[in-house]
Amino acid sequence: MNPMDMAGRNVLITGAAQGIGLAAARLLSELGASLTLVDTNAEALATVAATFPEGRVLAIPGSVTDRAFVADMVAQSAARFGGVHGLVNNAGITRTAMIHKMTAEQWQAVIDVNLTGAFNVLQAVGTEMMARGEAGEKDPGTIVNISSDAGRKGTMGQINYGAAKSGVLGLTMSAAREWGKYGIRVNSVAYSIVETDMTETVRSEKFRDRYLAGIPLGRFMSPEEAAYSIAFLLSPASVFITGQHLSVNGGSHITA
Repeated sequence: MNPMDMAGRNVLITGAAQGIGLAAARLLSELGASLTLVDTNAEALATVAATFPEGRVLAIPGSVTDRAFVADMVAQSAARFGGVHGLVNNAGITRTAMIHKMTAEQWQAVIDVNLTGAFNVLQAVGTEMMARGEAGEKDPGTIVNISSDAGRKGTMGQINYGAAKSGVLGLTMSAAREWGKYGIRVNSVAYSIVETDMTETVRSEKFRDRYLAGIPLGRFMSPEEAAYSIAFLLSPASVFITGQHLSVNGGSHITA
């Protein structure tokens, strides 16, 4: 038996056209999952979706900030695959500025996508899972919210991002407590620096050595490596884990 077998399960992934979302989609597909891929970039999403088995993928372009869209895409996904059995709540953006220079627009844009958008999807997917749990389904679904070390220890130039990702930890714990009675598990993954477009600046020559000095493993993490922790938390291998924040950071943030 493979404890990470995802056959017969439909996983909805936001921010799926690149980075961590795309890497998670590829790994989960290899583990047998069907996929519902969501992203604001319709062209990139269509290109990505074409690389997966046709009968096991559904691509839906749109924004997690639009509650009507979120409700519709969850309904489409559930209708296509018989339910939404897993969620990778991954969509996110950055708008970098020091605190005293940050505009209201920069603050709100990040909060809207990274926190409110995460809530929108969590709420819609969790409600669908809850209905199946109330109907007697033993394992109606598992949710993985993507957080960040920025939400646990702060970060310079990204108070909006740090606040949003800290909020995601709260979403995770509250949802785990409310939905555990239905058999729904909710966890988060807090990454440090993953090699994606979003971290291009901190990985540049100007900052690279400074950040690497704080990582005991001495390197940055690839999106493919990041995907393993997501697959673990979605799979039967993590069957009794809920309400937890898994730190995946090469040792850059170590706590008791």
